[in-house]
Amino acid sequence: MSITRKPFGTLKNGQAVTEYTLSNQSGASVGILDLGGIITHIRVPDRLGQLTDVALGFDDASAYIAAPGYLGALIGRVGNRIGNASFTLNGEEYVLEKNDGENNLHGGLEGFNLRMWQASPIEMDSADALLLSLTSPDGDQGFPGSLDVEVTYTFNDANALGIHYYATTDKPTLCNLTNHAYFNLDGHDGSIEDLELQIFADVITEVDDKLIPTGRLLASHNLPYSFAQPTRLGDVLALTHSNPTLKSAGGVDINYCMGRDRETKICAELYSPKTGRVMTVETDQPGVQVYTGQGLNIRGKQGAFYGPFGGICLETQHYPDAIHYPQFHSVVLRPQDIYDTVTVYHFGAR
Repeated sequence: MSITRKPFGTLKNGQAVTEYTLSNQSGASVGILDLGGIITHIRVPDRLGQLTDVALGFDDASAYIAAPGYLGALIGRVGNRIGNASFTLNGEEYVLEKNDGENNLHGGLEGFNLRMWQASPIEMDSADALLLSLTSPDGDQGFPGSLDVEVTYTFNDANALGIHYYATTDKPTLCNLTNHAYFNLDGHDGSIEDLELQIFADVITEVDDKLIPTGRLLASHNLPYSFAQPTRLGDVLALTHSNPTLKSAGGVDINYCMGRDRETKICAELYSPKTGRVMTVETDQPGVQVYTGQGLNIRGKQGAFYGPFGGICLETQHYPDAIHYPQFHSVVLRPQDIYDTVTVYHFGAR
């Protein structure tokens, strides 16, 4: 295993951004920035051993700052939506930025995806790691408490990309970290419509037309977007204009629920019949947000055009807007607690 680094542009303030590349013995690799903890590329083999980049991204740091969509980035303090961009904690109301209509999305306008993280590369025999650390001060983006965060990326010879999230706070706050990588197992410059997705979840969080949970959990097995069996994404996306839930989101933008336990489990599997690539998602989180990239409309790396359905996000998480629903898994982090969770993206071929 080896870790290399190279310049990846500069920010407006002149600060240099560095890309760290974790490579294994087969030549597969993952690129990560100290800006936003952004995953810039994931090069993994197909059934013939050919390496292809399966993550959407850009060629320069400035593009990540300017572009919408959170491509490849770490999300915090709170991934997903908080209804009405406000919440009450210990009797005190906190008002957040409204950056998604009337709601708060992915921590606010200057979330963790736009921060410079301290990076420490760690080389090992069978895996490499990149430790990223960040302190979010009290009041940052409207959230209470100083939050110390460490995120460790690992990549090994089995082509497993691990993300370990760890955080502590000095006063009660909210914390729900995730990663917003866009995957396309056919290559980063195409469509996901021919990929097959299976989700190992029995229920979803029902949402209103603004994609805010109602508090109800719906059995998913009778829904056309249940993905209970391997399902071609294009067949589901073809229902976007006729199905009310899909129409509101412009595609799939749904949280799937895997149960109340904290045991590590496989929550999703993505497969490319064309290339044979398989990605399984393993996590100890209770939910996974499936987003089919309908908001994409931008020029990416190597001149590729990323249009709607150009990539799919599988964001492991606590449920959206959980602070407003006591029946959901709590996103409150207190000083006596530790936020500690792991998600692994396993890449293979068949």
